Amino acid sequence: MAQRPGTGVDTGGTFTDFVWLENGRLRVHKQLSTPADPAQAVLQGIAALQIPAEAALTHGSTVATNALLERRGARTALITTAGFADVLAIGRQNRPDLYALVPQKPLPLAPRGLRFEVQERVTAQGEVLQALDCSELEPIWEQLQAQEVRSVAVCLLFSFLRPEHEQAIGEWLLAADRQRREQEDDPGEPLHISLSSQILPEYREFERTATTVVNAYVAPLMARYLARLEAGVAPRSLTIMQSNGGVISAGVAAQEAARTVLSGPAGGVVGAHYVARRAGFEDVITFDMGGTSTDVALCPGRVPTTSEGEIAGSPLRLPMIDIHTVGAGGGSLAYVDPGGALHVGPQSAGADPGPICYGLGQQDGRKEKAALPARTRLEGGLYVTTTDANLVLGRLDEHHFLGGAMPLHREAAARALAALAQVMGAESAEAAALDVVRVANATMERAMRRISVERGHDPRDFTLVAYGGAGPLHACELARSMQIPRVLVPATPGVLSALGMIVAAPTRDYSRTVMRRLAETDAARLRAAYAPLEARAREEMGGEGYGTEQVTLHYALDMRYEGQSHELEVAFEPQLPAQALAQRFHEAHQKRYGYARREAPVEVVNVRLVATTPGAALEMPRQTARRRRARDGLAGHKAVWFADGPQRAALYERERLQPGQYFEGPAIVFQYDTTTVVPPDWAARVDGSGNLLLEV
Repeated sequence: MAQRPGTGVDTGGTFTDFVWLENGRLRVHKQLSTPADPAQAVLQGIAALQIPAEAALTHGSTVATNALLERRGARTALITTAGFADVLAIGRQNRPDLYALVPQKPLPLAPRGLRFEVQERVTAQGEVLQALDCSELEPIWEQLQAQEVRSVAVCLLFSFLRPEHEQAIGEWLLAADRQRREQEDDPGEPLHISLSSQILPEYREFERTATTVVNAYVAPLMARYLARLEAGVAPRSLTIMQSNGGVISAGVAAQEAARTVLSGPAGGVVGAHYVARRAGFEDVITFDMGGTSTDVALCPGRVPTTSEGEIAGSPLRLPMIDIHTVGAGGGSLAYVDPGGALHVGPQSAGADPGPICYGLGQQDGRKEKAALPARTRLEGGLYVTTTDANLVLGRLDEHHFLGGAMPLHREAAARALAALAQVMGAESAEAAALDVVRVANATMERAMRRISVERGHDPRDFTLVAYGGAGPLHACELARSMQIPRVLVPATPGVLSALGMIVAAPTRDYSRTVMRRLAETDAARLRAAYAPLEARAREEMGGEGYGTEQVTLHYALDMRYEGQSHELEVAFEPQLPAQALAQRFHEAHQKRYGYARREAPVEVVNVRLVATTPGAALEMPRQTARRRRARDGLAGHKAVWFADGPQRAALYERERLQPGQYFEGPAIVFQYDTTTVVPPDWAARVDGSGNLLLEV
């Protein structure tokens, strides 16, 4: 049986977060990240926590994400069917910038000079029209060597029906590379091969090609990183968080690195869903506000996934948690446009130069500010951020940031907000700060509406789970505007992604295009289409140490009305007749789009299979929550600005609050990794697990 993870490690831009469950008690740690080599921070944190050798680690990595965003992946080539080398460049006719007269598309990850064609052809029915001649690969191999290509994506037309040609190309290239390595004194790393029939055996040439190329582009970097990390953490076992909310072995992650591009945010959603269920809330909206962006997801009793993602301009058709991201965070820059309108984000001050209140020297000339937009600068070169606004409003405290380890500079922030107020025509620095927070909240509210109201969900039926460094600062005001009845702030909101990695279940996803009319098939034929996926799932899960009795298989179908371009995923049960499956699809379509065409033919496009084993069970103690007023945690009072002006707010230290204690707003709750704002007319109580539950 495979070892279950006991420590979650989430690499972020500023900090690498650790959560370790030791003797029923959660231990948390934040280690400064080391961007040049993220493995250093992981190893430093393991040493600082003294994590024992028998423990297991689950890691959320940003290696693949950063490689795509910064365009510093491996030199990648593409081999495809003759006539299809330019699929990557042509793409789709979608226009992300509707009013751009000359839209700029990102350059393909495999440049034109490294896209090669072979004379082979498989029909849309899966018949071999022209067989592959591997002798065509010899001149291609010579060019790969001459241009020092270390990763190759292979994507042939209709290979999802007949993968033999792709497999033959992969085997030929690996054999040629082995021969090269035997002949050279310093052969370097082995050639990496990504086959579309392995990565994404589905139709749609552009998305399948782009996804396979993304994997080829990031896999060598991920393999190199994981090899170093595995050697450093040995003998501890290492698993990697996927974008779909499950974990895979480090070996699989090295080969299929594209599955990890959203592992950090995915860990946060899994952690939020887990904490909410333990607190008795099944339907939640997760709200993760960090320094640069905000991630939101709607979980209607489950963690939602999608196969229609995109990163850095490249489609990624692999399963991932359905997360919507907007450029609103603590470091988001506030500015006034030429028309007099106030904007907040998406540009961010980041960690350097950072918010004014951090005191990192925005005015001393030593910080490089050329990368930030000129329109966001005030007189003196200052940049006002959402964090500065919260500090001026009193919602952050200069003496309680990061547990008091990092004092904030309120006077500097107030001077900058006063300058912004003059540009805006506002009465005071506090009035300008309130407007900055309102605009930032409006951006995040639109994101929440996108995943809830616009998809047929009523926010009043959900609980808002707030986490991240800035989420609890804004959660109650957002909940009020969305009519969400309650806010749940976990006990460790700043490291919730690392907690989610501990409880995430080992998961493998499989899919296959079938493209059949539902009326012309039956449950038996659909069941037969799953057979090769089931065999592969049991083999691969068994290879990771999980017995057949531990593996649970979940079945689903991608369905659509005939003539539609996109599908909806519907759960599949072998005993259901075609009519019941059609009815299930009609209901899903009605809920998502507001209508159903019950007279139209229904198509089954893809069959999907998810193999899982139980995740780690956290045996965290739960205390009896006897209701009583919170007095021990009271640390004083101060003036805090809200919509009606300054009000006297109580200050609480969260580590001193006990289960069952309650208090009313206005109040501010301080803790090491975040600050929670309880507005007037709101009340807070501590549940038996140490979560803060906020309600009107």
